[in-house]
Amino acid sequence: MTNYTPRQRSTALVSIQTNFSPFGTKLIQAGYADTAQMQQALKQSREQNKPLIKVLEEITGKELPPELLRQYKKLQLFELKILYGVPAFDPEMDGISVEQIGNLIETLNLKDTCRLHRLLPLSQEQGEPPTVVVAMVDPDNINALDDLKRILQRQGMDFKKRVMTLEDYQQLFSEYLDQQVKQKTAAQQQQPKVLDLDFSPDAFDEGEGEIEDTAVDEDMNLDAALTGEENSAPVISIVNKILARALSDGVSDIHVEPQEEHLQIRMRKDGVLFEPFPRLPKKVIPAITSRFKIIANLDIAERRQAQDGRIRRIFQGRAVDFRVNCLPSRYGEKIVLRILDNSSTQLGLDKLITDPETLAQVREIASRPFGLFLVTGPTGSGKSTSLYSILAERNDPGINICTAEDPIEYALPGITQVQVIRAKGLDFANILRAFLRQDPDVILVGETRDRETAKTAIEAALTGHLVLTTLHTNDAAGAIARLDEMGVEPFMVSGALLGVLAQRLMRRVCTECRIAYTPTPEELGRYAMSASQAVNVTFYKPNVIPPAERKAAEESGNLCPKCRGVGYKGRVGVYEFLRMSERIGALINQGAPTERIKEAAVEEGMKTLLAYSLQLVREGYTTFEEVDRVTFTDAGLEAELKAKRKQGLTCKVCFAELQPEMLDCPYCMTPRFQD
Repeated sequence: MTNYTPRQRSTALVSIQTNFSPFGTKLIQAGYADTAQMQQALKQSREQNKPLIKVLEEITGKELPPELLRQYKKLQLFELKILYGVPAFDPEMDGISVEQIGNLIETLNLKDTCRLHRLLPLSQEQGEPPTVVVAMVDPDNINALDDLKRILQRQGMDFKKRVMTLEDYQQLFSEYLDQQVKQKTAAQQQQPKVLDLDFSPDAFDEGEGEIEDTAVDEDMNLDAALTGEENSAPVISIVNKILARALSDGVSDIHVEPQEEHLQIRMRKDGVLFEPFPRLPKKVIPAITSRFKIIANLDIAERRQAQDGRIRRIFQGRAVDFRVNCLPSRYGEKIVLRILDNSSTQLGLDKLITDPETLAQVREIASRPFGLFLVTGPTGSGKSTSLYSILAERNDPGINICTAEDPIEYALPGITQVQVIRAKGLDFANILRAFLRQDPDVILVGETRDRETAKTAIEAALTGHLVLTTLHTNDAAGAIARLDEMGVEPFMVSGALLGVLAQRLMRRVCTECRIAYTPTPEELGRYAMSASQAVNVTFYKPNVIPPAERKAAEESGNLCPKCRGVGYKGRVGVYEFLRMSERIGALINQGAPTERIKEAAVEEGMKTLLAYSLQLVREGYTTFEEVDRVTFTDAGLEAELKAKRKQGLTCKVCFAELQPEMLDCPYCMTPRFQD
């Protein structure tokens, strides 16, 4: 068999694509296409990277007869075999099923590699070492060969090359993906939609109040609780069902709350609490509490002090961690679990920040070689995800990244992550001081909560390191006052600070059942918006079905399959980015109040949390109800209006937006610059 060099092979491929092959001549002679149509098909196939036959069928409007199609396929495979010097793979002749290919893809973990490099594993041959036969659209793809070698060598295997047509690859890989979707859909249909905490009233004896600390924790996998096939003791079964329901519903927190006459279980989804289970009888409170404490490795004999622990469970093939806090309350110990599920989070600033201008500013500041970058917001507002997205974009073999966290929420390869252990004296400040002797380029401090940590972080930023950290403040400008309260000198803040990113999370209105409507002028005026700003804009409100009516709506087929009657599905970030400037630095050194700093930042172009959230409303992401719940404040509105009025951007009477050429407001005729 002739082996061509890559240059010869490239020349031959171009020749085949630009000249009529014997098969092309045969098509012309058979009257299927004329010379002009064949030339056009060759050109479009080359430019659009589409199969020649498909392009030709589109041009002629006729399907190729099966006998001619088979002849074309045989000729195409023969040409590829000669060009690449390896055997050709023909699915029709070789008899390899999609199931066999799919099993090898899953077993060898090659899904991403197959998609990226257009290849498929066909079979596995025994030997020393075992060999995988791989069909490739381009057997000379160096990157594909390197990736295959790296992945298979880890598993003690080698591979043999075959060549295949692009059409066969696309067909087989699409069938494999379709099978994956069908299997997933079937599994979801078999899975119960709601987990009920059903148990017999006699399951708990009247005298039962505790479970022994000697219980062996063998049920690490929660899948049995999800399918209802669990045969554990009642207490263990209930706890597992609570954890499994939380993971299947995609919630962020679980609240186990003892009340005077019952045990209440609530979960937080998309920032809002709800009750997924009926309330449990009072007598199970001690047993449920003890079970949670045991699996979190807490002291069940200690009931007067708060305790922190951690639970790890397996759910649908992935490991999930729960951060546990136990707090004594009036009627028993309240337990709150925060779910740390890395697999459900996609890192990347472009996946979080929808506004292109804000995204560009954050990326530019985060790419600086040194300085302090703050992310602020309340608990659960997505601060850690934003910081890790920055780290994911900066993560490079040429950059040394170190993080101090409590706890470590995401595992990123290639960086040094350190867990805070206060009982051993390993707190944020001590870890940060140690980092400075570890030659870091980028440092992440999980939270700045005291003067020592704040001063050490700023000193690190001033000595040539990029320091990322979080603060708990209401807005971006409030971070300045918070650092001042910690005792950090203003000149150090103005010298080190690069920018402050404040953020919130708002619920996305369900795109399947949302209701379009026209807000009244009074409603628009409440948010300093005029009718002129609502022109050509579609506003939405959620289609909320009360919980008591959802079961009947589901039976009648009127329940939205996406949001299940909640009206919202998922969340979207709201951001406010304060960028350090000479003017803001001067205000910090002068000890200016937060309102003045915020007003100056808005005048320099900062988009406030309120302005960002109203933009999301205009773009159809969310609703005015979510603005009221999350970001609407009179202070935020006042700072924005002051800055806009001062610059003459809005009418001082009706708040309408004004164009540069307008001297009077076209809606209320108020002079633009007259007080």
